Amino acid sequence: MNPRERILNVLHREVPDRVPLNYSANPGIDARLKKHFGLSEKDSEGLLRKLQVDFRGINPRYTGPVLHADIPDRSVDMWGIHRRWVEHQSGGYWDFCDFPLKEATVEEVERWPLPNPDHFDYESVPHDCARLGNYGLYTGHAGTGDIINSTGMLRTMEQVLIDLILDEEACLRLIDRKLAIQLEVVARTLDAAKGRIDFLWLGEDLGTQTGPLISVDLFRKVIRPRHMKFLQLAKSFNIPVMMHCCGSSSWAFDEFIEMGVAAVDTLQPEARNMQPSYLKSRFGGKLAFHGCISTAGTVAFGSAEEVVRDARETLQIMMPQGGYCFAPTHMLQDNSPTENVLAMYQTAQKFGVY
Repeated sequence: MNPRERILNVLHREVPDRVPLNYSANPGIDARLKKHFGLSEKDSEGLLRKLQVDFRGINPRYTGPVLHADIPDRSVDMWGIHRRWVEHQSGGYWDFCDFPLKEATVEEVERWPLPNPDHFDYESVPHDCARLGNYGLYTGHAGTGDIINSTGMLRTMEQVLIDLILDEEACLRLIDRKLAIQLEVVARTLDAAKGRIDFLWLGEDLGTQTGPLISVDLFRKVIRPRHMKFLQLAKSFNIPVMMHCCGSSSWAFDEFIEMGVAAVDTLQPEARNMQPSYLKSRFGGKLAFHGCISTAGTVAFGSAEEVVRDARETLQIMMPQGGYCFAPTHMLQDNSPTENVLAMYQTAQKFGVY
C-alpha cells in the first residue's frame, strides 16, 4: 500500500500492510533528529521520509494584514494569543500568558480583530496536494474546532470553564466567532483540494489525568452542537474526522461515535481509562486510534530498551483487526533522548507489519 491507502484503510478500521506512522515534535528534539540523519535544520520533509511517516498536513497560509501589534518579550499570533518564552533544562517552551480577553465584554469581543477567511492562500492547496503525491493528507489540526483550550488562551482556562457553566455571552460569542472563521477556512481548503484531502483533524481537550474536565451534559449543550458543524462539513466532502482529545477523555468516546467521528487521537496511556488494552476492548470495533506512545513515559525517561518493550506491547494490543496509527501522544518533548525516539520509530517499522 502507499501511505494514502494505508491511512484510509486504518480510518475505516481495516487491516493495512503495516501500521501508519505519524510524527510531531518540539524544536529541540526535532533539530537533534535532523542532525542525526545529516539533514539541514529546515529539511522537515527529509526527516519525515527518514522516519517513514505516512501523514502530511495541508493548511493554507494566512496572507492578510497584521492584526495584533508585537509586544516586547512576547509572541503574538493572528488570533491575538500572547505567548512568552520559558526556559527549562531541556530548552524552552512558548507558554500562554497575559490573556487579553479575560475580562472582555461582548462589545470588546466583537471588536477584537480576528482573521478574515478571505485572507488565506487557497491557491497553494492543489499545488501542495500534487507535491505530496500519495501521502495521507489531512487538513486541520489539534486546535481546529477546539473550544475550551484555545478560548482559554485568550480568557484563561478557569474563566472559560466558569463561562461555559454560566452561559457567559462574551465567551460564547468569542467561541462562535473563531469557529465560524475556522469552518469557512476548512470548507474553502477542502473545495480547493478537489477531493485529494483524506481526512479532517479536529481537537477538544476533555480530560484531566484522572477524569472528565466537564460534565457530559455540558459537552452535549456547548461542545457537541458546535463540533457537529465540522462533522457535517466533512461528511459533505465524504471524508472521515479524527478528534484530538487529551487526558482521561474516553468518557466522551460514545458521544464521538454517535456524532460520526472515525478516529481518536492522543490517547495518553497514563491517564485514567486510556490504557491501550482498555481502549481496544471497549471501542476497538467502533473507532480507529492514533497515538498511545506516551511522551511522558519511557520515551522521555526510560532506556532505549524500555522504549522498544513498551512500543512492542502497544503494537501487540492495538494492531489486531487493524484501526491503529502509531504516533506520540503529543509533540515529542525536548527531554526525550535522541536514541529513544529513534528506537520508538525503528520498533514500529520492524514490528508494525501485518
